Amino acid sequence: MIGRFIILAIVFLLCSCSLKNERNSKPNFIIIFTDDQGYQDLGCFGSPDIKSPYLDRMAREGVKMTSFYMAAPHCTPSRAALMTGTYPVRNNMATGDGFAVLLDGDRKGLHPNELTIAEVLKTAGYKTGMFGKWHLGDQADFLPTRQGFDEFFGLPYSYDISPYHLNNKKFDFSALPLLDGERVIEENPDCDQLTKRITQRSVHFIEQNKDEPFFLYIPHPAPHRPLYVSEQFRSEAADTLKEKIAQEDGYIDYKSRDQLYKYVINEIDWSVGQILAALKRCGIDDNTIVLFTSDNGPTKGSALPLRGKKGSSYEGGVRVPAIIRWPAGIPAGRVSDEILTAMDILPTFAKMGGATLPKDRVIDGKDILPVWLGHEASPHQAMFYHQKTELKAVRSGDWKLHVLGDSAVALYNLLEDISEQKNVLEGNEEIAEKLLKYIKEFKADLKANNRRAGWVENPITLIEKKGTNK
Repeated sequence: MIGRFIILAIVFLLCSCSLKNERNSKPNFIIIFTDDQGYQDLGCFGSPDIKSPYLDRMAREGVKMTSFYMAAPHCTPSRAALMTGTYPVRNNMATGDGFAVLLDGDRKGLHPNELTIAEVLKTAGYKTGMFGKWHLGDQADFLPTRQGFDEFFGLPYSYDISPYHLNNKKFDFSALPLLDGERVIEENPDCDQLTKRITQRSVHFIEQNKDEPFFLYIPHPAPHRPLYVSEQFRSEAADTLKEKIAQEDGYIDYKSRDQLYKYVINEIDWSVGQILAALKRCGIDDNTIVLFTSDNGPTKGSALPLRGKKGSSYEGGVRVPAIIRWPAGIPAGRVSDEILTAMDILPTFAKMGGATLPKDRVIDGKDILPVWLGHEASPHQAMFYHQKTELKAVRSGDWKLHVLGDSAVALYNLLEDISEQKNVLEGNEEIAEKLLKYIKEFKADLKANNRRAGWVENPITLIEKKGTNK
């Protein structure tokens, strides 16, 4: 009898060890996502005056992606594309309800039936956490905790959607809510402290979940205007700006705060350093994949040498800085100019994490791990650019075609003319026709395979507006 118990104990121990090894073999995933950061706004991407030692180190230890795209040049659609692996025009998340992005108390949001990265990875046993800015709907059914995240701390939308907005006489925004889960814990929080608070929560999440696979999403609200940064990182500018950047009742000086841009990036870089240090301290650095990128082009930063900024279908609006680091799997020190997109992250992470994607749902992203490893070229035949719901351009290989409706208006060879200055449409009509064919096929596919956004008939703001009932 004793021998039988010993055998059972050994079997149980072996099974437990096997399960533990299986959990530990799965990589952890971290996405660090900034808001309105320009293509050039890192040292490793050529900034002449922004210091970013931790992100520069990430680039040296991983892959710097120089042709990494968002699906749209605005906050809401780019985040929808990242979360769902889908062009936002396909799931009706290309705009808010009557505005380019979702606003407070919006009727619209990411449909509860959509499948997010968090939901996909949860099916494979991952713990999920999000700390930062959501911007995919502030009604109850649209919040991160209803879209696959076990934990959430942050803002439901950009921190300019507040009474301090430059045009609040027009918008009449409610107070800015800071949420923990689905509970509003502060009204009009001190946004200068948000990067630090988001970083602290992220580090705590890593420490609490170091023994199981996790997915951590850190979408910083910065460097979206108005610019916010803690005193520690604006010390060089404090003497001249201290009074001007003070946030007073009903007013904030956007222009004075614009001078804080490089300090905001410095603090984001510091935050990245804190995340990397936590991974090292917890002994999980080697098997954690960290992706850093931005949601679209800049408003105050630099997209050079690209043309255009936020809101533009030129490269500066949608091509963003991007770095991927995975010490255990991705060779260090590579630069990839292959066409990649934020939509690729969902299918790539799903496959690496052992999750199965539904076959009845169109996902536009592709598995790009072979590209990161340097084994294959981009899986994308074409990349499509939109402004709101209107298709504006397509890229295939080195060629990018701008269109108006179904007509070609400009053709650029990005290999020779990354700044899109020399229109070479004349003399390259065959190339233009090939790209127009891709657009025609894509539009037909969208018509046949599209999904709905979520809608609420009687939306409410998370913080009741004084004297009004929205």
